[in-house]
Amino acid sequence: MSPQESPFKGKTGLTRLWNAFFYSLDGFKAAFRHEDAFRQEVLLAAVLVPLAFFVGNGGIERALLIASVLLLLIVELINSAIEATVDRISLENHSLAKRAKDIGSASVLLAIILMVAVWALVIFG
Repeated sequence: MSPQESPFKGKTGLTRLWNAFFYSLDGFKAAFRHEDAFRQEVLLAAVLVPLAFFVGNGGIERALLIASVLLLLIVELINSAIEATVDRISLENHSLAKRAKDIGSASVLLAIILMVAVWALVIFG
């Protein structure tokens, strides 16, 4: 293993799953603590996910409603990770840093559009 590789990469089986679970919890905590957009989207999810059980007719509609909300959270987490990585590399204004952040932001916008479209189609379709 090279000095730049994580010492935890060699873990396998249940140890790896156990460690990954706690790393994921740390990621949720960090995103909630440091990312305003993620906090807002978690609050939105806290409203929309239970609402999906009342709005959706049947399992497929409910699954689509919930999946669209969870996808937004997933994309926001990835965008936040990209932004943190870019900022870790350099806080200097650079066209590639801007491009990376803008592309991440665009992915969040598409996830929001998808979520709104799914909810609108289920409710009004």
